[in-house]
Amino acid sequence: MAGTPTDVVHIRLGSFLLFFAIAMGALGLVSQVPVLTGIMAVVAVIAVIDIAVAVHRQSQRENEEDDSAGME
Repeated sequence: MAGTPTDVVHIRLGSFLLFFAIAMGALGLVSQVPVLTGIMAVVAVIAVIDIAVAVHRQSQRENEEDDSAGME
């Protein structure tokens, strides 16, 4: 089963945000701006958590459908 549209949006936008946060964090390290690096680290952690929650919800839905398939 394909994921719900909400889960797909969370995973795709989260991965884009994670890539952006890592790039900006690296830029902060190179330009020696620790505040930028710290903020991007927090944003990256939030993006990883959001992606993990969306993947977990998606797998829970797939497991629920597999379990109920034989009940009919």
